[in-house]
Parts: sequence; C-alpha cells; structure tokens
Amino acid sequence: MADMRNIVILTGAGISAESGIDTFRDAGGLWEQHKVEDVATPEAFERDPDLVLRFYDMRREAIQAKQPNAAHEALAKLDAAWDGGLLIVTQNVDDLHERAGASRVLHMHGTHLNAWCTACDMRAKWTGPMLDRPACPECGERALRPDVVWFGEMPYEMDRIYASLRKADLFVSIGTSGAVYPAAGFVQEAREMRVRTLELNLEASMGSRWFHESRHGPATQLVPQWVDEVLGG
Repeated sequence: MADMRNIVILTGAGISAESGIDTFRDAGGLWEQHKVEDVATPEAFERDPDLVLRFYDMRREAIQAKQPNAAHEALAKLDAAWDGGLLIVTQNVDDLHERAGASRVLHMHGTHLNAWCTACDMRAKWTGPMLDRPACPECGERALRPDVVWFGEMPYEMDRIYASLRKADLFVSIGTSGAVYPAAGFVQEAREMRVRTLELNLEASMGSRWFHESRHGPATQLVPQWVDEVLGG
C-alpha cells in the first residue's frame, strides 16, 4: 500500500442490500415485481407517468427510512482518513454513503432524493412525492421527474470517472453484479491502464475474471476489513 495514492471505488446494490434496500436482480427483487420497461425507461414515463412516479415515490420514501451499514461507515472512515485521491463512484440511487459521512461520492445513476425539472433543467434536493405534479421551485412548471438515470439514458459524469480511473493506482468494486454497462466495463479499463483491481462481492460477479483479486462475503464484513488494511489497522 505504500506506493498507492489514488483509489477509485465502485459500489453497487450489494453494499446497500444489508441496509434493507431491495436489489433489482436477486430472486424476489424489484424487477420481479415491475418490468424494467414499465418503470425505468423514458418511454415508460411518457406512456404511463403515474405508474413511474408512484413507483419512485415509494422508493424515495423507503430509502429515507433505511440506515447506513458497516460497509458505508467503513468507506466514510476511509474518505475521512485518506489523504490521497479518492472517488467513490456509486451506481446506487440512495444517499447512504453521504449519511455515513462520505463526501467524495459521485452518483453515476443519479439519486432518488433529487428532482429534475425537464422544463428549466433545475436539479434540487427532493424528499416528498411527485405523483401530484408539484411545481418546480425554480420555474413553476409542473415538469418534475426523478433525477435518476433510466435504461437508455447516459450515466452522469462519465468523463470525470474515466479521468479518475486513468490516475488510479487501485480500482475496487464492491457489491456489483458486473452486468450493467458502462460500470461493468470499468475493471477492463483499469486493467488496460495497469491499475491494480480488487473485487469485494457476496459472490463471483460476471466480471470476476478481470480482477487481480476477488474476495467473497458480505459487504459489512469485507469492506471494514479491507479499509483497516489500507489504513494500517
């Protein structure tokens, strides 16, 4: 670890699952209850906005009742103590990293607790429902939607993510399935740039073969152990 200065961490649904936030791909997960094309595409929102807004209102309310777990807290500890470069890129749309205390966080898929006004392009904190079509606090139009990246839309801040990967000494993937691109391709990008790669996941992901090292188990066990290694105890 002595010559390691810059770390990029990718987190996925597996890190929040132990806080009680449903994942989409596990048995009994959200995609078994709702088809992707019904709630998570621009076309779905155009076709049946009430269904989409009701779904995201439910998710927004549920997330606010959850709490960060030991894995979130360990990454917040790393964020506070690490004086080198660090970027936590999360695919998750919850705010558990921030509530645990982490500040160097990038939400590549947006966040449930933001609203986006499609009329004036305002993005702002939003914790209440959208089903009743509240007015945009900036322009007054009733054109709010969840500030999340739906299937078929471009994830946020990709240039910043790739720039961080180019500078990284270590890329760590935590709790990801390795099935959703472009995030699933980050490990290959890192390997091509000779960045050391580590996977911390409940089980082998679809991209496990690309990592220099994979450790399998619950995030609440693996992540605190790894952070203690990095910080020297």
